[in-house]
Amino acid sequence: MKRPMRSYWGLREWALLTLLMGVAIWIHRAALADIVTIAFGSEEQSHIMLVPFVAGWLFWLRRSRVRSMQVAPSLWGPLIIALGWMMSWGGMHTETQAAWHAGALVTLLGCLTCLTGLSPLRQFLPVFIVLMFIIPVPGTIRLAIALPLQSIATSVTQTMLEFMGVPATRMGHVLIIHGEQVAVGEACNGMRMVFALGLIVYAFAFSMPLRTGVRIALLVLSPVAALVSNVIRLIPTTIFFGYGTVEQAQIFHNIAGWVMLPVALLMLVGVMKMIRW
Repeated sequence: MKRPMRSYWGLREWALLTLLMGVAIWIHRAALADIVTIAFGSEEQSHIMLVPFVAGWLFWLRRSRVRSMQVAPSLWGPLIIALGWMMSWGGMHTETQAAWHAGALVTLLGCLTCLTGLSPLRQFLPVFIVLMFIIPVPGTIRLAIALPLQSIATSVTQTMLEFMGVPATRMGHVLIIHGEQVAVGEACNGMRMVFALGLIVYAFAFSMPLRTGVRIALLVLSPVAALVSNVIRLIPTTIFFGYGTVEQAQIFHNIAGWVMLPVALLMLVGVMKMIRW
């Protein structure tokens, strides 16, 4: 008589999963350590530190679904592990950092899938999607985002300053105010806020019982809200640099950077209420 497959998680299953995850982490330790180094060492990649909190929050809201997850060994696991290994190997030998990092995460997903099949992907899809943001943004993508943000931020800030009666001259991404040069574009392009706000909006959108269209609208508008908030911060920051001391301007710039994040979120909440209305 054929023995029925166990459908519950026992000590053996947890031990096997822990072993698989531990081996995968050890094999990809260099890539995972590199991600952590980049997250703490680059201001433009600091949004990575928010990812575990957002993922943890979304998982906590869906924790009751864990009960429905059964032990269901699947061939998808080895296939995904092989895909992750090839991505990591190819990224390392072609010096494609994104593929190297992504390969480590894909391998970990494959280890989980070995015992559960694809069920966790369906049950916790928002969690797995947000975990993709752990992968540091490649330089080409950063430039593609940063350069337009620099131009827009510099141009709009100059226009608003002149509207307020504060003379300002623009030279590329630099504003000259009261004889002082302020590198608006390089220091305040707002890219860090775009990703951080995007993560917070994502957590908000998938924490609330919203329609799919509302969620998409919030995610699409989050870069616009980040840009508007950044310009709001840049106007007084530039004035501080022009008429105050560098220390005062730097302090204000750093504090305002965090204050503008909830301001941008409030903008999007207002947009959501308008959509609902």
